[in-house]
Amino acid sequence: MPTVQADDSDEADWRPGPGYTQQRRDPLRPAGPRRRQVKWLLRAALEQWRNIGLRGFDFDGLRGDGWRGFNEDRDCAFVDGLYGTGLRVREWASVLDVELPASGGERMGEAWLAAKCIKGGEEGRRYWIPRRVLQSVEGYADPLEGSRAEVIRRAQRRGRYDRLRGVRIVTGHNPRTGELYLEGGSGPVALALDVLSPDERRVLFRRTPAGLEPLCMWLSVNGLPKKVHSWEDTFDDANKRIAAAWVRRADPHGRLSEEERERIRGECPLWATAHMCRHSFALKWFSILSLLEERRLEGFTEEEIEDFRDQLGDIWLQLAILLGHKHPDTTRDHYLEPFTGLQLSYLMSLLDDDEQAGVDSLVRIFARHGGSTIMPVAAAAGPGGAL
Repeated sequence: MPTVQADDSDEADWRPGPGYTQQRRDPLRPAGPRRRQVKWLLRAALEQWRNIGLRGFDFDGLRGDGWRGFNEDRDCAFVDGLYGTGLRVREWASVLDVELPASGGERMGEAWLAAKCIKGGEEGRRYWIPRRVLQSVEGYADPLEGSRAEVIRRAQRRGRYDRLRGVRIVTGHNPRTGELYLEGGSGPVALALDVLSPDERRVLFRRTPAGLEPLCMWLSVNGLPKKVHSWEDTFDDANKRIAAAWVRRADPHGRLSEEERERIRGECPLWATAHMCRHSFALKWFSILSLLEERRLEGFTEEEIEDFRDQLGDIWLQLAILLGHKHPDTTRDHYLEPFTGLQLSYLMSLLDDDEQAGVDSLVRIFARHGGSTIMPVAAAAGPGGAL
């Protein structure tokens, strides 16, 4: 994948590391891995990665023996959220349970991302959550069957929350004004959600008949809010499980040498990083918006089209809004620069009436030509075989 030179405004918190001589990161690489360029995931590939890496299945579709699966509902809901909302890990990892809408009849739920949780932290913004993501989150937070309630009950029984220092007790929430009400010496104190940083959100608790309960949505096995950087470990562990399953597929009886098994492990074609979910979100909406723009501008002259875009904005502006970028150039240069030279008519020829099939068809073409998209592994394919 070709790279471009661009400013690092979208990666303001990056620090130089080994192998870099300048204080700029390759804009087409995610912030974590330093040696791999950006790739995109098909929805089918994401689901296969999730089932094998987070739910304990093998490439044959069967769940492995001895799989415990504790917290798999949390991990799956978190990954679905990254893919469905396009938020950064830090942003999605910092949401409180009171900030998420309930899943209803609408295809997309609307939520507010607090200013202090956004890179730069200047002002908050709206974002949209697919209904299937909200349903997945609700399953994780279910008071009877979700793992979130289970870890909270365990922490309460052990008195873990009672021993925490600096806890702030929330007594109410006003969704209209975006404020929390905290216990104060002379009564409730109003505090805007926009001013609460991820670290400050970790000490927000409410009182329940069973004891204190955190407002942070994503909790670790000890019942405390899960730290942002630990999600990278979740992805790394999932990739290792998938690579191990790939080796078992190639050598089910353990007859190969360790050197051969290591080589097969390194050739595993299915893997993912957290930032790939954000880039995949951008590519999906780039395709959808291209289709919508083609249809709404059909019959206009070139001059009229330019005037229309000047007044209402083009695809890059709309993508910038979805991704929370201050300027469309960031979206174009950092996320989808390889696609800027393609003719819109070519993109349209790859789409059909079925949105998902059309988007996947588009991405498959790029995958074949550029090797930049992670696709699901076919059931009949194995190490060394065709995908």
